Amino acid sequence: MGFLSETEISELGLHSYGTDVLISDKATLYGTQNISIGNHVRIDDFCVLSAGSGGIEIQDYVHIACFCSLIGKGKITMKSFSGLSSRVSLYSSNDDYSGNYLTNPTVPEEYTNVSHGDVTLEKHVIIGAGSIVLPNTTIGEGTAIGSLSLVTRNCDGQSIYLGSPLKKIKSRKTGYEKFEREITLKHQ
Repeated sequence: MGFLSETEISELGLHSYGTDVLISDKATLYGTQNISIGNHVRIDDFCVLSAGSGGIEIQDYVHIACFCSLIGKGKITMKSFSGLSSRVSLYSSNDDYSGNYLTNPTVPEEYTNVSHGDVTLEKHVIIGAGSIVLPNTTIGEGTAIGSLSLVTRNCDGQSIYLGSPLKKIKSRKTGYEKFEREITLKHQ
């Protein structure tokens, strides 16, 4: 995997970006003027970031593994120390599947009924491979979402969720907090 050079990143037209940012040369970014990237961020091969008017905000120490997608008109926020395993999709827009409207972006807007809503991953959220997060959802601080899960509602913090339909399995430990303090002090 090759990463974009500092010069190539500066030419993307991002709203903002920090230091130690690694973006694969095989990742695709749309609406770059609405994308903000913090420090110590890695975006791997074949990821698609398509920012609508709400934008995409990626804070510090975030990893987005290969084949992930962050797509939609609502705001998508990944707070510090959050991460996505391979093939995770975050959607801040959703077509109307009722059959009462046409669907897909090639159809004029007047014939569709697309809904939009923010997606927020609080600090220390990790989402397992193949999971999908739909609009109007907040995943609470420190929560883990197991692989192949479907997130359609808000999730409590410090919890482990799994499945489709999504179920809270148990509480999650908070040992990571000590390491966050250490890394923050070391790298100020």
